[in-house]
Amino acid sequence: MLFHVRMDVAIPHELDSATRADLVAREKARAEEIQSTGTWPELWRIVGEYANISIFDVEDNDALHTLLSSLPLFPYMKIKVTPLAAHPSKAG
Repeated sequence: MLFHVRMDVAIPHELDSATRADLVAREKARAEEIQSTGTWPELWRIVGEYANISIFDVEDNDALHTLLSSLPLFPYMKIKVTPLAAHPSKAG
């Protein structure tokens, strides 16, 4: 199942810099791990925002929730999920 997911990140400003750096490093490592499995085939930065648009290819809603909640930045994200379906006018 394909999902279009927008993730907006809002790390609290009062978080100390070492904790923030560790959190961001763990997020990057986890994102790379998930991408290596093929379940996160697209990841795009939104220009001028601390946000991204991603495509996930997972079994179902529960699998997507489990995957998203495994991200270290999950507690600091606002996430919007849109399930995708094949379009009848898509070439090929």
